[in-house]
Amino acid sequence: MLNLTKSKALWQTAAQVLPNGVTSNFRYWGPEDTRFLERGSGAHLWDVDGNEYIDYRLGYGPNILGHGDARIDEAVIEAVRGNGNIFAMSLPIEQEVARKMSEMCPCVDLVRFCNSGTEATHHVLRVARSYTTREKFIMFEGQYHGVHDYVLFTTMVRNDWITTNRRSPVAVPITSGIPKALHDLVIMLPFNDPETLERVVKQSWQDIAAILVEPVLGNCGGITPEPGWLETIRKVCDEYGIVFIMDEVKTGFRLAKGGAQEFYGVTPDLATYAKAMGNGYPVAAFGGKREFMQHITSGLVHGGTYCGNRVGMAAANATLDVLQNTDALETIHARGRELQNAWTEVFERFGVPFSVQGHPALPSFWFTEKPPREYRDWLQTNHSLYEQVAMGLVERGVLPEPDAREPWFLCEAHSHNDIMETANALEDVMKAVVK
Repeated sequence: MLNLTKSKALWQTAAQVLPNGVTSNFRYWGPEDTRFLERGSGAHLWDVDGNEYIDYRLGYGPNILGHGDARIDEAVIEAVRGNGNIFAMSLPIEQEVARKMSEMCPCVDLVRFCNSGTEATHHVLRVARSYTTREKFIMFEGQYHGVHDYVLFTTMVRNDWITTNRRSPVAVPITSGIPKALHDLVIMLPFNDPETLERVVKQSWQDIAAILVEPVLGNCGGITPEPGWLETIRKVCDEYGIVFIMDEVKTGFRLAKGGAQEFYGVTPDLATYAKAMGNGYPVAAFGGKREFMQHITSGLVHGGTYCGNRVGMAAANATLDVLQNTDALETIHARGRELQNAWTEVFERFGVPFSVQGHPALPSFWFTEKPPREYRDWLQTNHSLYEQVAMGLVERGVLPEPDAREPWFLCEAHSHNDIMETANALEDVMKAVVK
């Protein structure tokens, strides 16, 4: 067992001033296991007790080049040294970042900056509603689009005796505090099901402003779209005048230089970005075709005190420059394939049902006979075994997200030795779990 003496003491004091001792619900692992970190470098983290971890969480994905990358940190330091950060006016560097995004991302003609993926999805829905003068939107089971009220919905499928049919899922709020008036604005549908999507859109298109989709099911371990799925979304949006929004907060600048839309060859009308675009610095954006984004200039509000701040812009400018002009992504993808192969070799030795899947930049594995293709399939995988394995890895200095919802994130700094150490730790964990 890892020594967590200092983390436990810090949690006791933090719990006096922060609910559950943390600033995000997802950082709370219980009073005995919540960890406080000292620093990160490359693909490694050290907690306040001196425990070292190979990091596959990467802050839920932002640190695509690794923690403390000197190319990005030095660009930020140079930008802010003696220059200030926020002025309630624009900075020239905003144009540089916007041009890079436009060069890299197929759908992006115009960009607006914000500070988080939550902000980006919130604003982009407003653009779609204003453009179409409709209010409802379609989202898909198992997807995650941030923590604003419009998108914090799931479907009732976990309870043994209360469920909903996959042809007509019922959206229910994930959390208390969601106004009932918002429930009627959400149409929830299954992922990777073109037939159901076409049927529902044909019935209800007059009310639908947008189809909001994660191209990869990032909150089900990274389930990928089947051939024809994203193309069907594009087709029905064109046919019925619906805005196609691709939420690229997780996939943007990670699956390819132009994100999922480049990788899968399907161009949305609007897209959201965050995470990887700043290598850990807080910056986000939404952008898209001129026809839609230009709508912001005529009676549609978008703004924010910290939008386009110098720190975020400097980080994004430097990060996108690295991703656009080096082989960083090729390195990440090769390392991800190496990790997927290592998982496969270990699991095959133990004879457990498993599936290794996902893009190599954000792969995952499940304990299941059949690879999941949607949320309801993923629910049937062995989450208890996954969590045992994940926490066993954490105790051995390998840090994935213990919750089976999150994929593993790879960064440029992960090394061959990191993958080998991960494989060795996984073998030790499987021996203990199977025994």
